[in-house]
Amino acid sequence: MSENIERVKCLIIGSGPAGYTAAIYAARADMKPLMYTGMEPGGQLTTTTEVDNFPGYADGIDGPQMMMDLQKQAERFGTEVRIGMITEVEFSRKAGGIHRACVDNSKWIEAESVIISTGATAKYLGLPSEQRLRGGGVSACAVCDGFFFKGQDVAIVGGGDTAAEEATYLANICRKVTMLVRKDYMKASKAMQHRVENTANIDLRYNTEVDEILGEQVVEGLRMINNKTGEKEEIAITGFFVAIGHKPNTEIFKDWLDMDDTGYVITQPKTTKTNIPGVFASGDVQDKVYRQAITAAGTGCMAALDAERYLAEIDIEEDIQKPQTKPETV
Repeated sequence: MSENIERVKCLIIGSGPAGYTAAIYAARADMKPLMYTGMEPGGQLTTTTEVDNFPGYADGIDGPQMMMDLQKQAERFGTEVRIGMITEVEFSRKAGGIHRACVDNSKWIEAESVIISTGATAKYLGLPSEQRLRGGGVSACAVCDGFFFKGQDVAIVGGGDTAAEEATYLANICRKVTMLVRKDYMKASKAMQHRVENTANIDLRYNTEVDEILGEQVVEGLRMINNKTGEKEEIAITGFFVAIGHKPNTEIFKDWLDMDDTGYVITQPKTTKTNIPGVFASGDVQDKVYRQAITAAGTGCMAALDAERYLAEIDIEEDIQKPQTKPETV
């Protein structure tokens, strides 16, 4: 190992509301955090045109600007933000151990504590029109963006609990919701299915897939196809919501951290502690229920406080274990 290897007190992997909030708190605690942003600096909010539900922005703010504001605040307190991707990790399994992380498959960093804020990536259908119109009416979060389509006609694709929950949420504020389910049944719980079926302004379409999202700059319509008959139909909509799941960005941690069957990091109840001492997880990487910017920021705060207390405990233990020397006699 090189003697010139860089060592830091707190390494933050990933940006976004969780990572930047963790950085703010860690920096104020004099932990001198180093953050690597990942391939998408700022996380999912950089693809969101309007953020209207984050406290403190009375008139709303666009996602990229909000992330720049958070970065400036973190840097003001001493956080060092670097563009780069952590591609491999080697965690110590003992308390007080040193953790290692490789940047872009080339440079290794040592850290006394690690905060993971790599988030989760929404799954999309893969249509060119879908990608082109992200931010122009295509969204993967009805709770985040549904407000902008109040009183309008929208569509949502998906058949699980999240899709059913978001469809009923949209039905409360939109004039009509067309719900597309690829199979001839829903995967959602029976209770959620009944809620969808009993909501008058949800038009539930089984065996139906998206053929094309229509519009150049903004969503103007949807062309659907029945995968049983091959029949196509076009409807006018202004918003299109994708609810086919999220994939947590945890691949490089799978040999180290305890995860559930879908890859979300498991943390100890009411903390951000993982099964590895000194490694903490915050934001969507460990939250598959809420997935909001404000909840991610809250767990980012928790992770920094947990890391600060962990390092303080380690310092106390080291002081206790130091050999006591007798004072010299004159």
